[in-house]
Amino acid sequence: MSSTTRRWLPVLSALIFATATATAFVPALAGEVQVAVAANFTAPMKQIAADFEKDTGHKAVLSFGATGKFYAQITHGAPFDVFLAADDETPAKLEREGAAVNGSRFTYATGKLVLWSAQPGVVDAEGEVLKKGDFKKIAIAAPKLAPYGAAAVETMNKLGLHAALEPKLVIGESIGQAFSFVSTGNAELGFVALSQVYEGGKIKSGSAWIVPANLHSPIRQDAVLLAKAKAKDSKAAEQLMAYLKTDKARAVIRSFGYEP
Repeated sequence: MSSTTRRWLPVLSALIFATATATAFVPALAGEVQVAVAANFTAPMKQIAADFEKDTGHKAVLSFGATGKFYAQITHGAPFDVFLAADDETPAKLEREGAAVNGSRFTYATGKLVLWSAQPGVVDAEGEVLKKGDFKKIAIAAPKLAPYGAAAVETMNKLGLHAALEPKLVIGESIGQAFSFVSTGNAELGFVALSQVYEGGKIKSGSAWIVPANLHSPIRQDAVLLAKAKAKDSKAAEQLMAYLKTDKARAVIRSFGYEP
């Protein structure tokens, strides 16, 4: 071995060690996972997806919308790997129909319904504004497409107010659109997901009444691994399903007013 080679050996060894150390923290097969997400879970899922990419190297590509619409898209071949629904019935149905992996389904969050106005003082703490009816429009999500819309209808029926309020209803195709109607003033108030108006342990703005749980069926939101992910052996999809159960993800879910 020449003297020149001997002089360079320590440098080469250091470079090899540095490269090995740097790559040790990079996942060997980082990939993408296509995720269909119920509109009410938009804000928490964006945060979870960012944490997931930082912690695993895998990228979650998110699409937001109504659970009913996602069901139709999935059954017609949409290339989603994971589905985070706004209910527990739709993922169970996908399992029965063979479009989702049996045994993969679990409840990632239990949602809360809230009557909300973007304006302070419009909605009182007991929801009496519904009985007074002193407003022109009230927004809800389409009950056949969005579980939060179904919960809103159930609440109005329990209160004996649905018939009186029906002429004032403005229907959004998702809870995201219902929220938009209220936030832009196209409806004075509306039934939305608590997660859309909740931050730091309190309502962010406007006025609100959190609907008591006994006025509607529990809004259990289930996640399920879809058959397309299983067929292509997507490790990213499997890791996302596991990540949703971690303490870090559950803390995010709880911070938006859900029960994880």
